[in-house]
Amino acid sequence: MPLSPAAHDPAGAGRVSGHSPQDAERTAGRTEAEPAAGDPAGAGWVSGRSPQGAERTTAAPSDPAHRSAPEETPRRTPGPTEAEPTPTEPAADEPAEPAAGGPAAGRRGRAALLTAALTAALLLLALLSAGIGAYHIPTADVLASVQHHLGLGGAPLDRVGESVLWNVRLPRVVLALLVGASLGCAGALMQGVFGNPLAEPGVIGISAGAAVGAVAAIGLGLSFFGNWTITACAFTAGLITVSAVYLLSRNGGKTEVVTLILTGIAVNAFAGALIGLFVFFADSGQVNQITFWQLGSLAQATWPKVLAVLPCALAGLLVAPFYARRLDLLSLGEGPARHLGIDVERLRRALILVVALLTAAAVAVAGVITFIGLLVPHLLRMANGPGHRFLVPGSALAGAVVLVAGDLAARTLAQPAELPLGVLTALIGSPFFFWLLRRTRRKQGGWA
Repeated sequence: MPLSPAAHDPAGAGRVSGHSPQDAERTAGRTEAEPAAGDPAGAGWVSGRSPQGAERTTAAPSDPAHRSAPEETPRRTPGPTEAEPTPTEPAADEPAEPAAGGPAAGRRGRAALLTAALTAALLLLALLSAGIGAYHIPTADVLASVQHHLGLGGAPLDRVGESVLWNVRLPRVVLALLVGASLGCAGALMQGVFGNPLAEPGVIGISAGAAVGAVAAIGLGLSFFGNWTITACAFTAGLITVSAVYLLSRNGGKTEVVTLILTGIAVNAFAGALIGLFVFFADSGQVNQITFWQLGSLAQATWPKVLAVLPCALAGLLVAPFYARRLDLLSLGEGPARHLGIDVERLRRALILVVALLTAAAVAVAGVITFIGLLVPHLLRMANGPGHRFLVPGSALAGAVVLVAGDLAARTLAQPAELPLGVLTALIGSPFFFWLLRRTRRKQGGWA
């Protein structure tokens, strides 16, 4: 007995030849009662039939009701039987699987690529910096001498070449690597702690404050910790400075960009006045040392200085990545971070200590070198996003690359003279800071 396809089955799914009226009624009743369970459109659900059989049934060209169903019944579009592929076609969800994890996989891929590129650039720059100078050493001879000292073969250089390479060049390269990594990592931590893109140890006065401690140790002739005296004084002064900036720049439980910058200007001015006071009372030898701290340079790099800064730099660089996840949560805001179990004040105090340690280590051996911690994290954010799991160690690696390259430029651009490294980084970093300041202001719609 034929069934009417439009009575209870708008899609024509219940009209199957060979079924009894009772079967057709039961089929139509289940199509009406359960359209959403396995077939939201109610078309293609037939008791005892496979989805492919239902698809052939509903797609019968001799069914005028089915041909008009897409226009008369909106629920029919799109039917699951149409979305389901036939065995001879590729699955419809196969192209969508990579897209589901695409952004995260893309970021991981970019992070790995950037890490490999920065590592290769650092090794290449280190080799070039070790060989280029008033006494030129070919790169192959540098590699041979390093292999010889490591017991991996190679051959030593002549007496002059060995002295220049191991007593002048390599200590300077290693010191540039440590200082650059410390400043880059400190900049990434500062921006995460303060929650704004303009925070940087030099911009807000931490480097100047640490320099005051180092200059005070020189001017007063302090030596109570031996080779560690300047580092200890720089660390103490840097910690006091960063604490003062943190407290003075907070307003209503948050840190404002304008207040942070103005506080940094005031701290830099006060630190400059203190340094000038020490210069006024210092003798000629101390004046030369103080000038070195003000301008920033790696010209006096020696292995004892490398060993003096190495423990502080390594401690800060090894501890910093463990705070990456909490910095990501803090970037959501103080309130959400607290709800997620983060002790915000404790986190900030701990990271302020790490930043002070890294900055003091850099300032104690290289003087005031600004804008590394501002420029490097921003470049990495533009390349791979704001995630701190890559940003913190990546900033250390990129900071080392930038400072090794900067020191090479400072030694070679004005031969036989040598440009102060702090002056060179300020010349490059100041326009970048000005551009970043205007960009941030445009995005925020003004400072008011």
